[in-house]
Amino acid sequence: MSSHTIILDQLDGREAAALLEDGQLADLIVADETVPPVGTIYRATIDRPVKGQGGSFLKIPDGTAFLRQAKGLRPGEPLLVQVSGRAEQGKAVPVTSKLLFKGRYAIVTPDAPGLNISRAIRDEARRDALLELAHDMMGGRPMGLILRSSCEEENDDEAIAEDITAMADVAEKITNEREGAPETLLDGDGPHAFAWREWSMPATVIARAGAFETEGVLDLIDGLRTPRVALGRDGAMWIEPTRALIAVDVNAGSDTSPAAALKVNLAAARDLPRQLRLRGLGGQVTLDLAPMAKKDRKLFESTLRAAFRADRIETALVGWTPLGHFELQRKRERMPLAEILT
Repeated sequence: MSSHTIILDQLDGREAAALLEDGQLADLIVADETVPPVGTIYRATIDRPVKGQGGSFLKIPDGTAFLRQAKGLRPGEPLLVQVSGRAEQGKAVPVTSKLLFKGRYAIVTPDAPGLNISRAIRDEARRDALLELAHDMMGGRPMGLILRSSCEEENDDEAIAEDITAMADVAEKITNEREGAPETLLDGDGPHAFAWREWSMPATVIARAGAFETEGVLDLIDGLRTPRVALGRDGAMWIEPTRALIAVDVNAGSDTSPAAALKVNLAAARDLPRQLRLRGLGGQVTLDLAPMAKKDRKLFESTLRAAFRADRIETALVGWTPLGHFELQRKRERMPLAEILT
């Protein structure tokens, strides 16, 4: 069983949280004061539709937001929206009108009624007990509820019940604030709150100033300064952001055999989600893989899909190009680590 350590500290004066798994850096969250955090909820005012893009510009207290919806919206009307990604420099903040209120154990969905249990919880007796608890705590509120996979490991149903009530109360309060001028109604979570909410596995928690240095996190972060990622004895991949896309070059090294190429490509597929997560990279990602037979592409795709399935950041596997590259489209949620380290 893997050993996890959660470390709460600061990085270059910014609030930060790190997750270590068996001594390896598995995740890193660093506060970004330049843009509103994902999850922030605004009461916005509809400004104008954007022809040809199927969306609309909105006015928010922090400037301008972009919503991928135009139908049924009238300029001047108020609308509740939630930040869904990180805004690129000089661009509008991406938002959605489908609000989610996330807790450690529960997600309340005001616009999607129904009670649901995470598919990761497979024990039927536990699912039945959680469903009964959900019915009791929601008390007939006209909202949806999703109980997260973290409920399976939590033996204290009272903690789950408190989380359900807290999220439902917040959702009820916010959804009653639909009328008025643009206003920030709920701030998104900072790194420490995110760590508490999302890293629910059994773990040792270290929260003190200077913990990043004493626990070796700074040394692990230094390894992310270079684009090169070692893969086995001789293979490597280079992850290099450009203005247009993220280029990933995979190389098998001195061994040019087909078996070596396939091996290094599969190693790259398994580690790519972690590397993109730690480096805070999103957008278009193009993989230039080591040469391998077309018959091995299916195995590569299934390995890559399995690796991204465990990743929280939305990523679409687009497919192969005529030149034999593989393309991904990854949601931008985090500040690129290179901007922090510089």
